[in-house]
Amino acid sequence: MRSSLFVKIYLTVLVSLAVVAIASAIFVRMGQEREHAGWSGRRDAFIEAMLPADSDPALLQATVERLSAAFDADISVYGPQGRLLAAAGRPIPPQEIGSRRRMRPGGHHLLISRQPDGRVIAARLRVPFGPAGRSPLAFLALIAAVIGLAAFPVVRHLTRRLEALRQGVDRWGKGALDTRVAVRGNDEVAAVAASFNRAAEQIERLLVAHRSLLANASHELRSPLARLRMAIDLNADGQSGPMRDEIVRDLAELDALVEEILLASRLDHIEKLERVEPVDLLALTAEEGARSGVDVSGEPGIVSGDPTLLTRLVRNLMQNAQRHGSPPVSAHVGTEGGSVVLKVRDHGPGLPEGTSERVFEPFFRPQGRSEMAGGWGLGLSLVRQIALHHGATVHHKSPSGGGACFVVTFPAIS
Repeated sequence: MRSSLFVKIYLTVLVSLAVVAIASAIFVRMGQEREHAGWSGRRDAFIEAMLPADSDPALLQATVERLSAAFDADISVYGPQGRLLAAAGRPIPPQEIGSRRRMRPGGHHLLISRQPDGRVIAARLRVPFGPAGRSPLAFLALIAAVIGLAAFPVVRHLTRRLEALRQGVDRWGKGALDTRVAVRGNDEVAAVAASFNRAAEQIERLLVAHRSLLANASHELRSPLARLRMAIDLNADGQSGPMRDEIVRDLAELDALVEEILLASRLDHIEKLERVEPVDLLALTAEEGARSGVDVSGEPGIVSGDPTLLTRLVRNLMQNAQRHGSPPVSAHVGTEGGSVVLKVRDHGPGLPEGTSERVFEPFFRPQGRSEMAGGWGLGLSLVRQIALHHGATVHHKSPSGGGACFVVTFPAIS
């Protein structure tokens, strides 16, 4: 996951372990230093008692030899002026005594005791004489590494469930309303997953009921509209003139609106097109342009889709340009970067500022637009729905010469 919660939680665990390990090492080290300081004092007192300052040289040499044999060590005793007073085993040179290193090559340990009378006793031992000076940091680091490895599957299990929940929400947000996420465990993550499933089920049920109501109401409206139209036609001799023409236009507009609502409802219910075939978009646009009085130009472009829906897309764009724009209205079909592009342009006042995306909303009406002027209805909303079902995109752009231009880009047929 990019910048994932897993990384954040796991890094927090590792940093916490590192802090605990370092702090523990510091405290242990401080305790060791106090222990070593106490041991050093007792050691120097022991050596002073075994090798007193007023010892006879012969007795001093004999004592050094016994200690060398007992501890399996090389021992050298130097006077205050650096003169060698006694030695057993391999002599330890003064430059080695002055070195800060206490670990000699071959695994030997060098012990230095400086006496109050100025003498220096040096012993080269194969086994440390006194408490071990090994740092506990490596041991604590090993413990932290083991805990870190053990925490990895626990943290990963938790964040994987959160990631699955996020992916489910993303799928649901993109329109897959039947998406549900798995509920595992009894913790807060499981509670959130269960709450999401309940909310998604409720919203899906409401949307299905809404769509069903819309579709049924639209179907029911068609019958009285058809009866009204028939009554007007039967009574054509008794009622004629502008009033009859206005009623016929209103009924035709209502009938078209009902048809658009039914189509929008059907497109909401389908996931993929039932009928898909190669369509020459230029020929389809030219045919619709001849019916609507729109000039069409361009080159042949083959797209894959439903011819009936593509015809509706082209018709709605042309009708929108004629209703909300000004002549001349033109359409152009061409190819750009391997994609087939349809452009429908008018020379009207163009769209109000900030409405280039909102015009694709159902029944959008710009602020200040009168009731008589009307809004955009479902025409452009259906254009976008049809385009999405064909894997295409649609957007508005403002041409340099004024007016409005709607551009639909279809993917190339591979």
